[in-house]
Amino acid sequence: MKITALDIRACCYSGASVPGAAMRDGQSQDALEFLVYTVRTEDGRQASSFGFAGRSALGAGHLAAASLRPFFVGRNALDREAAWLDWRVADRWWHHLPIYSYGPVDCCLWDLAAKDAGQPLWRYIGGARSEVPVYASSLVLTDSDAYAAEAKEVKAAGLKGYKIHPPGRSVDEDIGIHHAVREAVGPEFTLMSDPVAPYTLEEAVRLGRELETLNYLWLEEPLPDEAFGALRELTRVLDIPVIGTEVLPKHPYSVAECIATRVVDAVRADPSWCGGVTGTLKTARLAEAHHMSCELHSAIFHPLELVNLHLNGAIGNSSYLELLWPFSPFSFGLAEPLPISDGVAQMPTTPGLGIDLDWDLIDNATIAEL
Repeated sequence: MKITALDIRACCYSGASVPGAAMRDGQSQDALEFLVYTVRTEDGRQASSFGFAGRSALGAGHLAAASLRPFFVGRNALDREAAWLDWRVADRWWHHLPIYSYGPVDCCLWDLAAKDAGQPLWRYIGGARSEVPVYASSLVLTDSDAYAAEAKEVKAAGLKGYKIHPPGRSVDEDIGIHHAVREAVGPEFTLMSDPVAPYTLEEAVRLGRELETLNYLWLEEPLPDEAFGALRELTRVLDIPVIGTEVLPKHPYSVAECIATRVVDAVRADPSWCGGVTGTLKTARLAEAHHMSCELHSAIFHPLELVNLHLNGAIGNSSYLELLWPFSPFSFGLAEPLPISDGVAQMPTTPGLGIDLDWDLIDNATIAEL
């Protein structure tokens, strides 16, 4: 199954937008930019994957085309591990690509292999479970009333949990928001917190103590992922689980210290930012060997969330499928919706990823073929 081409499209979809306040940096996105990678083989097979592109599909796409195309063309598509090991060396020497560049190609290789085996990807990897509960993850909202209203909306929709991304302007405001949400949904509904690294260690301890009294399930990335010393101390003093590592580059190698010395109580990984299916599996297996959870991180766009769904079916130490709420800005790109009913996602049963991409939408969104 020799690779003969790696096609990369830079795309901009104007049918979805994200307000600046929801991104915390104040820069609104009137359209969402992304990449579409397609791996083609000499025997006529092909597989495609969405790819994250930050704020510039053209910028991310040119980098990927210049580095990944010559690296992959000529290789056997089934030799995923050889490519992974070779890329680790190549990237260190000259490429230094963003953390989201390699993953989509790896996803294509796994899709090709699963189709060749006639198995859905989750079962081809190993098959751990056929369904997974889903929780909704907020954007940044205006105030406690907005979070409380959204949490009730998520609960009414039948989803199994709600995670807050607070504004991060002050720890006092954020604590008030977490109290308001708990009051809105009652004592039993599952809640999580993901402040995205705005605090000092002392502020993170304050918030963590409050979340313990409010019965939140976990506290995620209250400090920067690379702040190992402060995170280790936070993990030591809090009872609520502290989770991190999703933006550390070079999974699983960068995460090994976090797992082995309990920098955090559970790690995060996803196929978009952590090196595809291969990188996510390596991190999840390493965590499992240390009796630690690897909670899969939202890959944002639903075609990549489909890969996350398969990974959830293949490993035993992730609790949920995470999807950004509301779904609508991020649910484009698939020919049919993710298979979710009553807050539970079902694993696809047809070979490969099981749901085709929406090529009409992709064609209309393509701004360049690189």
